[in-house]
Amino acid sequence: MRETLDFLLFDWLKAGELTSRERFAEHSAETFSAVLDTCERIAREKFAPYNRLADTQEPHFDGERVHLPQATHDATRAYAESGMLAAAQDYDAGGMQLPCVIEMAGNAFFSKASVALGGYAMLTSGNASLLMAHGTPLQRAVFAKNEFAGRWFGTMCLSEPQAGSSLSDITTRAELEDEADALGPCYRLTGHKMWISGGDHEITENIVHLVLAKIPGPDGKLIAGTKGISLFIVPKWLVNANAELTGERNDVTLAGLNHKLGYRGTTNCLLNFGEGRFTPGGRKGAIGYLVGRPGDGLRAMFHMMNEARIGVGLGAVMLGYAGYEASLEYAKQRPQGRPMTAAGKDAASPQRPIIEHADVRRMLLAQKSYVEGGLALELYCARLVDELQTGEDKAQAQALLDVLIPIAKSWPSEWCLESNSLAIQVLGGYGYTRDFPVEQLWRDQRLNMIHEGTHGIQALDLLGRKVVQQGGASLAALAARVQRTIERAIQTDWAPQANQLAAALAQVGGATKKAWSTGQPEDALANAVPYMQAFGHTVLAWLWLDVALAVCDDSDFAQGKRAAARYFFAYELPKIGAWLDVVARREPLCRDMKAEYF
Repeated sequence: MRETLDFLLFDWLKAGELTSRERFAEHSAETFSAVLDTCERIAREKFAPYNRLADTQEPHFDGERVHLPQATHDATRAYAESGMLAAAQDYDAGGMQLPCVIEMAGNAFFSKASVALGGYAMLTSGNASLLMAHGTPLQRAVFAKNEFAGRWFGTMCLSEPQAGSSLSDITTRAELEDEADALGPCYRLTGHKMWISGGDHEITENIVHLVLAKIPGPDGKLIAGTKGISLFIVPKWLVNANAELTGERNDVTLAGLNHKLGYRGTTNCLLNFGEGRFTPGGRKGAIGYLVGRPGDGLRAMFHMMNEARIGVGLGAVMLGYAGYEASLEYAKQRPQGRPMTAAGKDAASPQRPIIEHADVRRMLLAQKSYVEGGLALELYCARLVDELQTGEDKAQAQALLDVLIPIAKSWPSEWCLESNSLAIQVLGGYGYTRDFPVEQLWRDQRLNMIHEGTHGIQALDLLGRKVVQQGGASLAALAARVQRTIERAIQTDWAPQANQLAAALAQVGGATKKAWSTGQPEDALANAVPYMQAFGHTVLAWLWLDVALAVCDDSDFAQGKRAAARYFFAYELPKIGAWLDVVARREPLCRDMKAEYF
């Protein structure tokens, strides 16, 4: 994997050139590589050996405390001590001022070694980054900087049992208590939050919850819709303005742990706010400090969505990558079957490794095209984040990110899950047992289509907003980038693939127009997921073609990249026709199907 990562970063994306920018001027290609070396070592020593342990000894709650294996404490401590929690932050915030693309590349090693053990850090970094952007100076100093230092960990508390992904329906309530509190306007929160990853543990001395809640209007009623949503800092243990624990427990209670198919090493919690088990200040109600202005909660929360969704997509890629490497190693060593000749099989001849069978090579090539293409996608999007933050054409970077982020989250969640399924298939019966790692990787992977916006929600976002916003500006920006690659490729041996990609791009554009031709969202969006599948495959074909053009020699490594690119064009890109057909004709079946017919 490291050779592929270095190639994508430095030969394809030219990440070394970022050091010419003021923000990254103290770095070099050598310091970037040193960061990757450190991450790779910690992941190998502290995360990978305990991935199975975190799965089999999943968190348990005795009614008072959450118990986790000691390895979880050790791994997260090692990560915090590496400085990666604040990798992209300013030097004066304790950060390293790394580019996003290097930060993501470093985190890839942890996701590959144990995505569940790495979940605590990802949440904490995102929580603290949000506070750096939207918090007051004291909120940044007290909460964010202590999270970056690894003293405290953080969460995001959005979903509720009755609301799920429909955040406009949340009912957690925030009543003003003290407008003049030093840590921010102080409120008392009551309500329930569900599916809170990292919601309770004793890895760190405190947990900083970022909680979405509604402030009631003058009539005492909660405001309907998303406009009434505000954001609050709700620590598990109360702190003062000097970031010292006061010793008083906030009214946040663990109601129970969710028992998951995979991803078991990260606690997943149902939290009760303000139930009265604890009484800070002598009365019930969880104390929370307002972040930003009332009603701006979702806007603040979505500040971290680009990096968060790239992070989820990257985690999906790396789970797929781990399965690919495991099944590749197995296929090289497992003898089974004999060559088929015109005269049949010679039973007296030695068995051959299963990697010599064409169908096994097909499955390995599929995995290679999914995981290496997915890695290119995530790193490309992370590179766009750096352009958005430090580049000259920020508008172009924003337009591209807008349309690519749903793909960055959803495409690896679907197709690297398929990669993990193929890894099980390569191992055969052994793959379906707990004696080999690929079954756990599949279970861990299955979450990615659900969290950070489900698969269907990403599809609605893509077709319902991103490709039509500002008169289709984001789609046009992407098409222009794709066209540039096509024009370069048309002069090379990749001309057939370039023409195939041009036709696919035209198909996507035509289907987009036909989907919206009636102007009725219900017509267009009934087939949003097939649209997203076709869109994602077209994006991946473009990236594979661009990557193939960056390969310059005839080494085995280079030939492998070319073979994976050819595979994607030969076996994957042709699938988009069936997907786009139902989109273009606005197939009404799923929309019109009545519940009584099932």
